[in-house]
Amino acid sequence: MSAKYFTNDHVEHVLQAKFGTRAVHAGQHPDPVTGAVIPPLSLSTTFKQHGAGEHNGFDYSRSGNPSRLAFETAVAALEGAKYGLAFSSGSATTATIVNSLPAGSHIVSVNDVYGGTYRYFTKVASALGVEVTFVDLKDASNIESVIRPNTKLIWVETPTNPTLRLVDIKAVAEVAHKHNTKLVVDNTFMSPFFQNPISLALEASPRVENVIYPGLPSHPQHDLAKRQQKGFGGMISFRIKGDLATANAFLRNVKFFTLAESLGGVESLCELPATMTHGAVAAADRAALGITENLIRLSVGIEDTEDLVQDILAALEAAVKL
Repeated sequence: MSAKYFTNDHVEHVLQAKFGTRAVHAGQHPDPVTGAVIPPLSLSTTFKQHGAGEHNGFDYSRSGNPSRLAFETAVAALEGAKYGLAFSSGSATTATIVNSLPAGSHIVSVNDVYGGTYRYFTKVASALGVEVTFVDLKDASNIESVIRPNTKLIWVETPTNPTLRLVDIKAVAEVAHKHNTKLVVDNTFMSPFFQNPISLALEASPRVENVIYPGLPSHPQHDLAKRQQKGFGGMISFRIKGDLATANAFLRNVKFFTLAESLGGVESLCELPATMTHGAVAAADRAALGITENLIRLSVGIEDTEDLVQDILAALEAAVKL
């Protein structure tokens, strides 16, 4: 995240969010030039510099580009890590890590390791002067008997491939910290999600006039919706207590809802129908339809429910002074 592609404010509030929200927003930021909600793919091989050695974080695509940065930022956020590097394969990752070790280094690896990793350790690493000791890690203390002064790395998988044996990551990490040794965890089988519907608080808010959602008993056609629909969907409209200026203040203060037309994406969107999607409708017709200047429409994405609720409530508090 060294490039200026993401603002510090954007990165900070996304990293503090829950998993579902990070899955949508981490590494994603509206394009600073076009305003595109989904960042476009970067196909350039080289990047213009403002002066000799002065760039926005990118020079050659082989060392990084906006698309790769977005992906790496997203995965790092899901893993709860500060940085991320993307490789074309797991084997490339293994090779890079091992090649970063000086000759004469020692690795302690779980014995039930992926076959490709085992082959790399025994065929390639050994030729580079790196020795690997395989150990049963059902008990993390087993590392103590094989660790050496030149042990630079502890390598584990959990669950292991293919026998699905588990390794106590915390216990192994404690041993690694004790001996000032780096720890690699191959998390392929679990993914960041496993290892590591909007609660409509709007209706209870004193800053909201009314909520329009077929899933609520207060909706005049709630019974019909239950009868002919399998669910109630992710579209919610509500009238904020105030006028057009109040509605705009709300839209300026949301963090996870992007001000944009359209709906149904994984990211949450918000819009003001009176001036956006229905701006071309005559004012009298809008009034007859109930499209008032304080009506806000939300397209709820797949972010974490609690994050979205808190985002809405905070924006309401900023926009409506009681």
